Amino acid sequence: MPHPESPFFAGGPSSAAGPGFEPGDRWRAPYACRAATSRGRLIAEPASPTRNPFQRDRDRIIHSTAFRRLKHKTQVFVSHEGDHFRTRLTHTIEVAQIARALARALGLDEDLAEALALAHDLGHTPFGHTGEDALDECMAGFGGFDHNAQTLRIVTRLERRYAGFDGLNLTWETLEGLVKHNGPLLFADGRPTERYATSGIPAAIVEYQAKQDLWLDSYASAEAQAAALADDIAYNAHDIDDGLRAGLFGHAELGAVPFLKELLDEIEALHPGLETARITNELVRRVITRFVEGVIAESQARLVALAPMDADAVRRADGPVIAFTEAITIADREIKAFLYPNMYRHARIAPIRRDAAQVVRDLFARFSADPERMPADWAEGCASLDAHRRARRIADYIAGMTDWYALDEHRRLFDATPSLR
Repeated sequence: MPHPESPFFAGGPSSAAGPGFEPGDRWRAPYACRAATSRGRLIAEPASPTRNPFQRDRDRIIHSTAFRRLKHKTQVFVSHEGDHFRTRLTHTIEVAQIARALARALGLDEDLAEALALAHDLGHTPFGHTGEDALDECMAGFGGFDHNAQTLRIVTRLERRYAGFDGLNLTWETLEGLVKHNGPLLFADGRPTERYATSGIPAAIVEYQAKQDLWLDSYASAEAQAAALADDIAYNAHDIDDGLRAGLFGHAELGAVPFLKELLDEIEALHPGLETARITNELVRRVITRFVEGVIAESQARLVALAPMDADAVRRADGPVIAFTEAITIADREIKAFLYPNMYRHARIAPIRRDAAQVVRDLFARFSADPERMPADWAEGCASLDAHRRARRIADYIAGMTDWYALDEHRRLFDATPSLR
């Protein structure tokens, strides 16, 4: 962590409170985002007397309908597999904890990092990535489906909690971080980056960009970058944990990954004969610790080299400033390479994935043929919409479903529904 007298901390011994000063600024680096100088909200609102804008964003996200639904949305396994496996909600809470830890160590705004972590998965469908792939397939002729774009759609349009506006009316900094979760969407010349070179920028993002410029050709804030890496760290750690608990692989198989073998050997040396469950817990704890320490070390080095004196200097950098070390990047790649065939495409999971995808496809086809089969507030006026807008409304409805609700809707509309067991 940078020393308080370092130039990378605002409010060192010689600092005086100035315009936009906040109580936490004595611990905050100059490249951190500041709630007091936020670019604000699309729709102006009176300031809260008790919370700064980023804290208010975090609270709005937590109280949203989409956030509550994460409890019953699958992370990798369907919820029927057991109560001990991660859901989108438990994953999100873990990401928020790691994001706050990174922000604290690097002198960033913890509230903004936490808000971004809490909101990053709001746009996910039921049945994990399987549901997203199926819905994207259904929407192939209508702009596709992208969960990051759906998150933006939720927080700017679909949530209906406030009298004065649709969505949550979040700050520019939070919206920017959500949209650029995976980095810039455009090159400086306006061309889509590799991720969107074929499909183009999702329509929801293009539409919102016309209302409020989110700087799609720049990197996001350091807080957003920290939240994105926290997501990767949490994924790796809890997928190892869930895979072991589900019996898809064992500690011996994990030893094929050099990084994990080193940790397992370390655990054996320190705690010989430790019971299996405790070995798993020790392993997961060490994975998170090593990854977090790697991010802090690499990010400090990059920040010293760049010497950004405000948050926009981070955005305008040629590359991310919050990153893994080379060794941790290799470990991340090797862990993912192991998990893909041994967990995400495991033979035991394949039939569940197949049936879950079919549920999504069935629902989309039925609602497309007869929009009136949706609930009244979704069906109202749907039949009169053009094909693209009608498909998007149906996708909005399906994407918002929990696993349980999607299965209930399928039972309501079809004679046979898979058990997903």
